[in-house]
Amino acid sequence: QVQLVESGGGLVQAGGSLRLSCAASGRTFSTYTMGWFRQAPGKERVFVAAIRWDGGITNYANSVKGRFTISRDNAKNTVYLQMNSLKLEDTAVYYCAADPWGSAGSARQNYDYWGQGTQVTVSS
Repeated sequence: QVQLVESGGGLVQAGGSLRLSCAASGRTFSTYTMGWFRQAPGKERVFVAAIRWDGGITNYANSVKGRFTISRDNAKNTVYLQMNSLKLEDTAVYYCAADPWGSAGSARQNYDYWGQGTQVTVSS
């Protein structure tokens, strides 16, 4: 069992940056692929980025490629999402998720554990 707690969300102007963190409990964090998803009001939850257990593979949605960077620190049981050049359309609740078996995939159904989410609002 893994429990995930996101932090770092907030209000930022377009063009600005935020770094999200996701702290995980449990001894198996270092073996899990970790992902970030987001859900805008009235829309489905969609894939943003993922990182394999060893950091050796990363995967990004086209909409964030070149602007967002996912990373992890297995010693701290934490995964990060650095978000730069934020756009209005990045406004959403961002969720951290853990996939015990995958290799940085984007399929939501493969992620067994989810955090409660953190709100990111980008203003003009």
